[in-house]
Amino acid sequence: MARLFGTDGVRGVANLELTAEIALELSVAAAHVLAEAGAFGAHRPRALVGRDTRASGEFLEAAVVAGLASAGVDVVRLGVIPTPGVAHLVGQLDADLGVMLSASHNPMPDNGIKFFATGGVKLDDDIEDAIEQRMAEAWRRPTGAGVGRVSDDPGAIEAYVAHLVASLGADSSLEGLSVVIDCANGAASMTALAAFEAQGAEVIPLHASPDGLNINLNSGSTHMTSLQEAVLERRADLGIALDGDADRCLAVDHMGTIVDGDQILAILALAMREDHALHGDTVVATVMSNLGFLNAMRDAGIAVDQTKVGDRYVLEAMNANGFTLGGEQSGHVIMSEFATTGDGVLTALHVAAQMARTGKSLRKLASVVTRLPQVLVNVPGVNKARAGIDPVVNAAVSAAARELGRNGRVLLRPSGTEPLVRVMVEAETAGRAQAVADRLAEVVRDRLALEPAGR
Repeated sequence: MARLFGTDGVRGVANLELTAEIALELSVAAAHVLAEAGAFGAHRPRALVGRDTRASGEFLEAAVVAGLASAGVDVVRLGVIPTPGVAHLVGQLDADLGVMLSASHNPMPDNGIKFFATGGVKLDDDIEDAIEQRMAEAWRRPTGAGVGRVSDDPGAIEAYVAHLVASLGADSSLEGLSVVIDCANGAASMTALAAFEAQGAEVIPLHASPDGLNINLNSGSTHMTSLQEAVLERRADLGIALDGDADRCLAVDHMGTIVDGDQILAILALAMREDHALHGDTVVATVMSNLGFLNAMRDAGIAVDQTKVGDRYVLEAMNANGFTLGGEQSGHVIMSEFATTGDGVLTALHVAAQMARTGKSLRKLASVVTRLPQVLVNVPGVNKARAGIDPVVNAAVSAAARELGRNGRVLLRPSGTEPLVRVMVEAETAGRAQAVADRLAEVVRDRLALEPAGR
């Protein structure tokens, strides 16, 4: 049976794969497992529950709240709030557990459940496995005063926005900057606009009218055309693209060019190093970071600690070594001084603040990274377990790497969920990258092909 928890909580089509029954059982199991692990101490536990703007979040929230309260946990409903807002408030309010209902950048029919432990950090894999194993088990239910109480926190949004603004420092101002903010009709539709306005920016909202059905619809960080058009039409200084739960951020410069997570990470790394806030003069990134980013950091004297793909692996490396900045090309950026997870609004504020502080355009700041053309070819129907051990494949990869030299890069990566191998090649030109990637994909296809059934 496949593991219920993925790399970022439990996700599926709401009311089909992720039902109210599953949400309730997960919540009850989480309460029991965390209590037995000593996470709640001797006191009556308290959980915070937030959600994005999906219509399905309404019934899933009700199920999660019912499950927790029936297990004796007091529950505070935060309402619609970004994922990083839940993580922050769990720590700030000294709660024992946080639950976020969101499928991030996925389409509206999907939803998900993500848990945060004390301090606003994600649960360890072994705790998630224990929760999954405890689902649907018989248990002794509390009664009377033993059941959890449910309340709302109408000040949650204001508290989170205040935290975002405070992260910039008292002398920081965004006055004079015009910003188009694409909220993806998601959880940041109030927080992002409020935070930028509080700092004096001229804010032009885009896709900030959620109706429960339009989250991520042709908007946000996965559909940036309308943001590019709005920036050019309004002659704004920059555009910000968030996703449904606002844990990631991409940007658009004043000429309508997309600024990706690698470039944002480089901007922040240089700014933090200048402020002596970049611990160890090191930034954490994944193996999918563009070679142009790696070259820029090397030239600036900043080390790059590379991890597997996934923001949880970035965070693990940061926590293990005390690093203060990490992120992914997709726009998940973690600034550990202010957040325990990726925070798109926080990231956007600090990028804008660097523009205001230096007087430089986003285009100028992002130019520190000269992106190399990157081609990704998926090779399905292969034995991905042999991707790193087949001698012919390894020899082909080594030969391609020698051929590209310092101006290119090759990466073979087995998919974490599908029987396929991803071939990534970077080179000076897109044509050369495509040619090398196609050649390597053919070797992988030939050498790692699955045996036909019955043989």
